[in-house]
Amino acid sequence: MSWFIEVLKKYAVFSGRARRKEYWMFALFAGIIYVLFLVIGLATKQSWLVAIPYIAFLLPGLAVTARRLHDTGRSGWWILFGIVPLAGPITLFVFSVLDSEPSDNKYGPNPKGFAPAHV
Repeated sequence: MSWFIEVLKKYAVFSGRARRKEYWMFALFAGIIYVLFLVIGLATKQSWLVAIPYIAFLLPGLAVTARRLHDTGRSGWWILFGIVPLAGPITLFVFSVLDSEPSDNKYGPNPKGFAPAHV
């Protein structure tokens, strides 16, 4: 849960890098909260309730996605590729599961806190 809270604290920080764990823990908890609001909305016939977590997590979700892309050495502008039907979401998914660049890159130091030894 601390990973989720950490992303919310950096809700509008589009610079830097985010580890896979940070990104996927945010996605997991946001998904669980979204499903809870969906179930409550369906049970109470208040379909607008699902908009609450969507609006609340939109900016933090974009920010953590941009930082995740930075961690793989890509620009945050790749988020826009997500609007391309089928290929966009698949490409962003692949980028999100790739490992971090092992050393510092132009977006900042490795968030794992170590750099590999050069051979």
